[in-house]
Amino acid sequence: MDATTPSIGVLALQGGYAAHAAALADLGQPCREVRRPQALDGLDGLIIPGGESTVLLRLLESEDFFARLCTFARQHPVFGTCAGAILMAARVLDPAQPSLGCLDVTVRRNAYGRQNDSVVQTGRTLLPGPDLEMVFIRAPRIESAGAEVETLAWRDTSPVLVRQGSHLAATFHPELGQDRRVHRLFLDMVAAHAS
Repeated sequence: MDATTPSIGVLALQGGYAAHAAALADLGQPCREVRRPQALDGLDGLIIPGGESTVLLRLLESEDFFARLCTFARQHPVFGTCAGAILMAARVLDPAQPSLGCLDVTVRRNAYGRQNDSVVQTGRTLLPGPDLEMVFIRAPRIESAGAEVETLAWRDTSPVLVRQGSHLAATFHPELGQDRRVHRLFLDMVAAHAS
């Protein structure tokens, strides 16, 4: 990795971190699996994958990991998918739970139903190119968003891909499809932040 290549981490405590690493590899971007808070040091950006947000919170209890992650998220680009989007949200419903609060959205957990309600569909997006393939697995729903939050893709009329400053969140799993536009957008955001 040369000096111009950003250093990207993927939180690798549980969930689909390997699929995010594979998506980044498709774009020629190496990444570091982050399992301890010290691994955040030197990163230019971080991906928080899907999984189970309450389990993730428990795993972040040791070594002051949650507090270190909060500090990192205030200073660096972060991209969260599904449970990662829940963790980034300012407000979490059903039930309420702690979060990083780095993205001005209200998220309702499991709003689209249980595991057997999971679905793959395409939806409208502002990203260049065709409609975006979206894999929803026990997906949260963004119930409301602050004025500085930009919606980049929708499921029906609900936002499913949003950006605020150097933070990006998807309530679906772009890492499980073949379309790499969302990951490319995050890498562009990391590069813009670094410059």
